[in-house]
Amino acid sequence: MQRPPQEDFSLKETKPHLGGGKIIGDKLTSTYDLVEQMQYLYVRVVKAKDLPGKDVTGSLDPYVEVKLGNYKGTTRHFEKKSNPEWNQVFAFSKDRIQASVLEVIVKDKDVVKDDFVGRVLFDLNEIPKRVPPDSPLAPQWYRLEERNGNKVKGELMLAVWMGNQADEAFPEAWHSDAAAVSGADGLANIRSKVYLSPKLWYLRVNVIEAQDLIPSDKSRFPEVFVKAILGNQALRTRVSMNKTINPMWNEDLMFVAAEPFEEPLILSVEDRVAPNKDEVLGRCAIPLQYVDRRLDHRPVNTRWFNLEKHVIVEGEKKEIKFASRIHMRVCLEGGYHVLDESTHYSSDLRPTAKQLWKSSIGVLEVGILSAQGLSPMKTKDGRATTDAYCVAKYGQKWVRTRTIIDSFAPRWNEQYTWEVFDPCTVITIGVFDNCHLQGGDKSGGARDSRIGKVRIRLSTLETDRVYTHSYPLLVLHPTGVKKMGEIHLAVRFTCSSLVNMMHMYSQPLLPKMHYLHPLTVSQLDSLRHQATQIVSLRLSRAEPPLRKEIVEYMLDVTSHMWSMRRSKANFFRIMGVLGVVISVGKWFDQICNWKNPITTVLIHILFLILVLYPELILPTIFLYLFLIGIWHYRWRPRHPPHMDTRLSCADTAHPDELDEEFDTFPTSRSPDIIRMRYDRLRSIAGRIQTVVGDLATQGERLQSLLSWRDPRATSLFVIFCLVAAVVLYVTPFQAVMLVTGFYVLRHPRFRYKLPSVPLNFFRRLPARTDCML
Repeated sequence: MQRPPQEDFSLKETKPHLGGGKIIGDKLTSTYDLVEQMQYLYVRVVKAKDLPGKDVTGSLDPYVEVKLGNYKGTTRHFEKKSNPEWNQVFAFSKDRIQASVLEVIVKDKDVVKDDFVGRVLFDLNEIPKRVPPDSPLAPQWYRLEERNGNKVKGELMLAVWMGNQADEAFPEAWHSDAAAVSGADGLANIRSKVYLSPKLWYLRVNVIEAQDLIPSDKSRFPEVFVKAILGNQALRTRVSMNKTINPMWNEDLMFVAAEPFEEPLILSVEDRVAPNKDEVLGRCAIPLQYVDRRLDHRPVNTRWFNLEKHVIVEGEKKEIKFASRIHMRVCLEGGYHVLDESTHYSSDLRPTAKQLWKSSIGVLEVGILSAQGLSPMKTKDGRATTDAYCVAKYGQKWVRTRTIIDSFAPRWNEQYTWEVFDPCTVITIGVFDNCHLQGGDKSGGARDSRIGKVRIRLSTLETDRVYTHSYPLLVLHPTGVKKMGEIHLAVRFTCSSLVNMMHMYSQPLLPKMHYLHPLTVSQLDSLRHQATQIVSLRLSRAEPPLRKEIVEYMLDVTSHMWSMRRSKANFFRIMGVLGVVISVGKWFDQICNWKNPITTVLIHILFLILVLYPELILPTIFLYLFLIGIWHYRWRPRHPPHMDTRLSCADTAHPDELDEEFDTFPTSRSPDIIRMRYDRLRSIAGRIQTVVGDLATQGERLQSLLSWRDPRATSLFVIFCLVAAVVLYVTPFQAVMLVTGFYVLRHPRFRYKLPSVPLNFFRRLPARTDCML
């Protein structure tokens, strides 16, 4: 497979004209200072009065048409109303204005042809300019005119001004860029929006015991378990060990719940009467609004809940209340952080309960400027097009920019701010293609396509510095890695308290409940899956929706799936870490073999000093590390990290490995391909198995030194230990270290190429491989 040019995937530093260019040092003076200013002509159509009737009946169905050159926006129309109120805003991009006159026309909606009622004209050279934080321009009444300039009956209240994207009217305005979008749903789907993730809690259900159960067959010992359901989450306890009508479990079940609590916790006590048949002995429903909330590890009070049984009598469901009860401890855990993101890319680590939050340490500001060279994502009217928007996620706050219609180089220039509570967190910014321009119902089940995403770890940023870079949007396809374009961002991390931020580096990453009462790995995996499902479901129900495929891509839902490419990348990462140790080993081997005699002599002298003055060892090590750190400061990274195709092994991955990575779960490939992949996985697992076996063998040989499994070897070792103990008692430790050190560093003419005696002895020790089947 042809390897794409690496330089094409690089990060590029840029010099945009931010905030009108008023820069003081690294800081900018405007509040909307991390984006380039975009000038807009705003027209606010408020209302009209005394409009003349046009129909035979004298009634009027008025609407307003705002026209500027080839661009035309219209308000909604009212039936039979001469004093309508619209209060709609229209925004025309100054870059695309080619006319010199703005025309605001009032028309009468008709079946055949809309009638002209009157108009107001504005010369663009005379329109006032407004710069926030100036107060909004007050609308004024304008008398309507005929086409020939004569005044007619009726007045229109308008406000017209030149402004930029910092204007309060900008988010709600109809944009000339989106003139092709129709319908209220379509317009809602292209506007910028801020979303908040639902507040997530862990719900702990400690099932203790049940009493006075009434099984239908009293002649057998009941095999009872408890099933708990919360929304689409279902968990069950094990079958109770004491097979009586008073079973005990003392087992914890963990769920994820989201505020506002919409569904109750449903518990059913069931008896396994046959291998595939369970009989319900009683149920109870617990509304989560009334469940205790705890902030620490102190247990909440236990409660008895009555069980109810449902029976069908002549087609009707009747409730029979009886004396069966279940004993439980149910609580909402406020001391944990509900993990809904991949652990490596967490943007928030605070506990659920707001009382436990620490004060913020700073502010993160992101200017989403533009994109360049975006790939065509779909075909419309026979030509390729892309309708791009961005989504940024940090903490509980999601932001979505407006959609720029039909552009491969969209300019958003929108700025957003987040509070920062921990510097060791990551902001994720994704770019998507909008497939819902005609509204949700008309899209035919289309999914918004992913164009790419960028991750920025806050701890890699210098404080108070504005980073302006163009990030490559890299996406892995079944055919290989592909650059989908570039996104241009301006990022600034401002620290409000340097002491608090430095103190954070000494604190645990997660809230203390994760360490005092840790959840198991399998519990965390299951709960993370449930949390992401809840977040994507709630955000997809917002208006306009942040769709499920967007949320899952931003949260890296599929990051845990098997990938040969990712496994190779992780192996090379481990080798990269161990490479330092290997390099030190090679360097020491060169010292021992006197490759550079001067260096070896200097090492002898350093070794002699450290042995004679051992109190210098630790200060020397720390001073050496300090000097290395100061030396590396000159070459410190000046740019944020970005997606690395070489590190990810994306540019060298075999097509079949990529096809396997994009396979569904469970697989949808043919049996022959599955057999080939299974055999490949077996061969890899076989090599891993051999390495693990070799490690176990070395450990067992150490254990056998004193186990007398080989009596002669253990006798030799025990005698050696006795002699060594006597010699070390009577010989100064420094003398022993000097002799040992000079022996290890001896000249090659005093060395033999055969393995040393201790190594020969160790390799002859027995391991438990003889006992393996």
